[in-house]
Amino acid sequence: MAQELNVSISTVSKALKDSYEIGEETRERIKAFAKQKGYRPNNIALSLKNKKTKTIGVIIPDVVHYFFAQVINGIEQVAMQKGYNVVVALSNESFEKEVVNLETLADGLIDGFILSLSRETLKNQDYHHIHQTIRQGMDIVLFDRIVSEIECDKVTVDDTKGAYDATALLIERGKKNILLLTTQDYVNVGRLRTQGYIKAFQDNGLPLDNNLIIKTVDTQSSDLDMTILEKNIEKVFRKNNKINGIFSVNEIYAGAALRVLKRLNISVPEQVGIICFTDGLISRYSSPTLTTVKQHGEEIGKVAASKLIDRLEKEEDNEIPFREYVIKTTLIEREST
Repeated sequence: MAQELNVSISTVSKALKDSYEIGEETRERIKAFAKQKGYRPNNIALSLKNKKTKTIGVIIPDVVHYFFAQVINGIEQVAMQKGYNVVVALSNESFEKEVVNLETLADGLIDGFILSLSRETLKNQDYHHIHQTIRQGMDIVLFDRIVSEIECDKVTVDDTKGAYDATALLIERGKKNILLLTTQDYVNVGRLRTQGYIKAFQDNGLPLDNNLIIKTVDTQSSDLDMTILEKNIEKVFRKNNKINGIFSVNEIYAGAALRVLKRLNISVPEQVGIICFTDGLISRYSSPTLTTVKQHGEEIGKVAASKLIDRLEKEEDNEIPFREYVIKTTLIEREST
C-alpha cells in the first residue's frame, strides 16, 4: 500500500490506526485504498511482532447469575472502545477448571485477565495458579470474589453496607424475625453480606437467632443445591411461624424462597417481606417483584476493563500502585416489601 500510494510504511500504519499525526486527507485516502483492496490487519502477525494480542481473558464462576452477564457486558463495552477483543471462559465453580482456563488462555492467547474466583478456589485457599500467572508478567484484575492474598487491582461493591441497608429496610417495615439465606463463609461476598445483616440487628437492638441463618450446602450441583435449600427453608418456616422477613444474598435463593412461600400459602409482602442482592430478571419478573440491592454489574465490568487496559498500555517504567475500587450499591424497592 505504501508503494502504491507513494508514502512511507509508518504513514500507512498510523493512518489505519486513525493517528492524529497524519493529516485527514492522507488518512482518508489510505483508508479508502485499504477498503478497496480488502485489507484487514493480521492480528496474529501483529501479536507476534508486538508480543500483544489485544485480547482480554475473562473467567467467571458460572453463567446462571445475571450479575456476571452484566459484568461481561460492561467489559465488552470498554474493550471495544479501546480496540480489544474479549474471550470468556467458565470455571463452573471448579478450582481445576479455573487453573486449566488460566493456563490455556495465558499461553500466548491473551494479554491480561479479569477474574472472579470459583467457590472451590476460595474453599481450598489455593491461589498458586494466579500468583504464577502474575509472576510471568501477566496483569490480572479480580472482581466480586476477591482475596487479600493476591496483589492486583480489585473491583467490588460494598457488600456489608448493601446487606446492612437491606436488613435495616425490613426492620423499618416492622419485619424483625428475618431469615438470612447466604453462602458458606469461605465465599467472601456471602460472608460480608452476613456481617451486614448481623450489624443491622445489633444497631437496632434486636436479638440474633442463629437458627434463622441458612448457609447453602455446596454440592457442586446447582440443581441439588437448590433442592436442599428449598427443603431447609420449608423446615425453618414449619418450625417458626414468627418469621416475617427474608434477606437473600442473591436473587436465585430469593426465587427459591418465593416458591416455598407459595407452597405454604404465605403471602408476600403481607406476612413476609423479601429483599435480595442482584436486581436481575428474576427480581424484576417474579410475582411479586422483588426489592433488591443493585450491584451495578455493568459498572464493575467497565471499571475492571479500564484498569486492566491502563496497566496493559502503561509505559514500562511507569509503576501504578494496586488499588481496590468499591462501587456503591443501590436499594431498589418493589412489591416484595
